[in-house]
Amino acid sequence: MTHGHTEHTGQTGYTGAGKAYWPPYGEQQGVPYQRTGEAGHLAAERPEPVTEPVPEPPARTEPAPKAKKPGRDRYLDLLRSIALVRVVVYHLFGWAWLTVLFPSMGVMFALAGSLMARSLKRPAAGVIRGRIRRLLPPLWAFSVVALALMFAGGWNPSKDPDHGGTWGLISFVNYFVPIGAPPYPWSLGDKAGLLENTWAVQAAGPLWYLRAYLWFVIASPLLVWAFRRVPWVTLLAPLGLTAVVGTGLVTIPGETGNAVSDFAVYGSCWVLGIAHHEGFLEKVPRYLSVSCAVLIMAFGLWWASGHLGPDGWDLNDIPLAQATWSFGFVVILLQYSPSWQELPGRLAKWDKLVTLSNNRAVTIYLWHNFLIMATVPILDRLYELPFMDDSMVSALDSTYAIWMFLLVWPLIGLTILGVGWIEDIAAKRSPRLWPNGVQRKGSRRRS
Repeated sequence: MTHGHTEHTGQTGYTGAGKAYWPPYGEQQGVPYQRTGEAGHLAAERPEPVTEPVPEPPARTEPAPKAKKPGRDRYLDLLRSIALVRVVVYHLFGWAWLTVLFPSMGVMFALAGSLMARSLKRPAAGVIRGRIRRLLPPLWAFSVVALALMFAGGWNPSKDPDHGGTWGLISFVNYFVPIGAPPYPWSLGDKAGLLENTWAVQAAGPLWYLRAYLWFVIASPLLVWAFRRVPWVTLLAPLGLTAVVGTGLVTIPGETGNAVSDFAVYGSCWVLGIAHHEGFLEKVPRYLSVSCAVLIMAFGLWWASGHLGPDGWDLNDIPLAQATWSFGFVVILLQYSPSWQELPGRLAKWDKLVTLSNNRAVTIYLWHNFLIMATVPILDRLYELPFMDDSMVSALDSTYAIWMFLLVWPLIGLTILGVGWIEDIAAKRSPRLWPNGVQRKGSRRRS
């Protein structure tokens, strides 16, 4: 989840005001040549013939590269949009193979790491404050709604055996500053109620990403410093840590263990983003980096095959497999990064949605599980329609998940309209209801 929409000026493909511009494109032809040998004069009896040396052809100049327009790297924007869609589809259908097809979280951490490295050209303290400022207001809006529904549903934290006492009350701060895991009831309400009794777990589940992101942001100045001095050690150390804490070799109990495991599993992806910004990957021959990435990914699949969890090939349940597969996958994506200024070919028709999803990435991620669950009581009303006979009920039952998929996107759109503008306020921008990159009359396009 990147967070932030500043323009990139490093080697990763973003261009901005700090990047030098070349002269206009075009070969410099048709330049008149001076005649250098026309010094003839009259002799005593008859004039000497005037000889004019043939001028040498001008040296052919290579065309200067076309100046790049300031803007975002649309390839990276496209990757972030695909990652968000994959997250929504995974949480809706629960297909384990999606974690292999496209490891969204590793991709999102890598993109965020690249943007963070770019921002650290400025003083680190200000950059960290800015990233935290962009993160917290959208989280506060989500937390207020989630807690209000939990309390309205009858949850009393003081009587909850898992979250009672002083420490349980202190942990509520994580709903507003995600340094740890927020408390929530494992069961609330009735299975036959408006929402299923595990809705609170599902709604609060995605908050682990914000916790990990916050810790990566805080650690980034140290990670950038370390990478510039010992790049390979910094890049591979999280994989080594995952081999220790993610395999049971060393067990850290509770949420501390979960936080350390998350940091280790996705740490190498975050550092890969730093490496991408620093131009490190460009120095490694493509055939070598891709070959090594494939070998690491193959190891990840081999490890997963012997440590399948309750959901089979769901890599979220297999930390070392998740870490190695995501690492190799991200290496290949960044090694082939084309740094598009505009989406090419048929991808261009998705430009508005890609721009919108990047401008509202935090909103989409925070609310998507809530909205998936909200489709259930809406679709259940269809069973009450008078023309619903047995055959139509059976058809609705068999296609229920598809209808959920179709309905969740309009709900996400409504949520963007309702609370998405908070991301603009957090980033100190003028609030926008639907920032899809379309330039309105009298306004400048911002993405």
